[in-house]
Amino acid sequence: MRLLYCAIDQTVPGTKGGSVHVEAVARGLAALGHEVTVLTGPGDRPFPGGDVTWIPMRPPLGVKELRWMRTGAVTRLAHALRPDVVIERYYNFGGEGILAARAVGAVGMLEVNAPVVDHPGSRKAALDGALLVRPMRRWRERLCAHADVIVTPSGAILPPGTPRDKVVEAEWGADTDRFHPGATGRLRFERPAGVLAVFAGAFRAWHGAVHLVRAVKLLRERGHRDISAVLIGDGPELPRARAEAAHAEGIVFTGPVPHDEMPAHLGVADIGAAPFDVAAHAPLSLGFFWSPLKMFEYMAAGLPVVAPAVDRIPSLVRHDREGLLYSPAGHVPLAEALVALSDPEKRARMGKAARERAVAEYSWSAHCRILEAALDRALARKTART
Repeated sequence: MRLLYCAIDQTVPGTKGGSVHVEAVARGLAALGHEVTVLTGPGDRPFPGGDVTWIPMRPPLGVKELRWMRTGAVTRLAHALRPDVVIERYYNFGGEGILAARAVGAVGMLEVNAPVVDHPGSRKAALDGALLVRPMRRWRERLCAHADVIVTPSGAILPPGTPRDKVVEAEWGADTDRFHPGATGRLRFERPAGVLAVFAGAFRAWHGAVHLVRAVKLLRERGHRDISAVLIGDGPELPRARAEAAHAEGIVFTGPVPHDEMPAHLGVADIGAAPFDVAAHAPLSLGFFWSPLKMFEYMAAGLPVVAPAVDRIPSLVRHDREGLLYSPAGHVPLAEALVALSDPEKRARMGKAARERAVAEYSWSAHCRILEAALDRALARKTART
């Protein structure tokens, strides 16, 4: 297949989950033998090598809300490339990929990892309602109606009435070749002695990094001085997390780390922390719609995961098998889970199970095979109609 992948509000390479996702899917589909061209913003380093063709394209003025204004440019490129499939990474103000697919008669696939429907109390919904005809909702619903395939971790975030035969529920993934137990490489911190928990990802309130800081502080106060934490990443909650950790021992912040250095950082850890705080993010009232890359990369690295037992998380990490789940959310039950995983035999058993499940279910190659099968079906349906 000839594939055009539109993700112009992302940057590649990059440290954020969206950047990792785009690069992994593009390279995974190319590895399956498909001809892949990607439209995305360039990162601070050259585009990756390999069999993917990368074309730099950003939203006008770098403003994501203006992404739809690239529709003409994307459609002209689609006419030149004549792709069999156009994949678009969904965004409220996008649509350029799905419209280009319709213009050239290609299959349109929409990747949806954020709610298409509005959550209760949404300010965006209130603004949309003030415009009387609800143009934003109508536009989002139109994109889903025009897409031939919608791939998402959770169908609950799609408009009601979306035909089930076009929806593919699939988790995102991890590079299980690069992320593996004992991976080595350059480190951005000096590893402390004892048991090390790692948090990797965006510092936003609902990612719960501050809960890990508080948990380690509590354990240190209780005499568990052998348990430490390293927190990797950046975001608006980083100053708050640093302030919580002021004058505390055993807590290290690295700042953002290039994704190609992440396997080594997880390779020296003992526990992967995913202390999500769903109450801190109103859209999560629709359910835990994320497919959290950090959890899959922890598992691929052979780390048992600690996370709250909310919504879909127990289906992603099974309690006492690939990790420990705690309830309710907060730093006290998280601290208790960390203490339980100070047992090296328990960590080894769960880490082995986590690695095995990541390879079997959460690899990017497995994800791309699911995409390939869905696109094959969509192309067959389109051929049958013509």
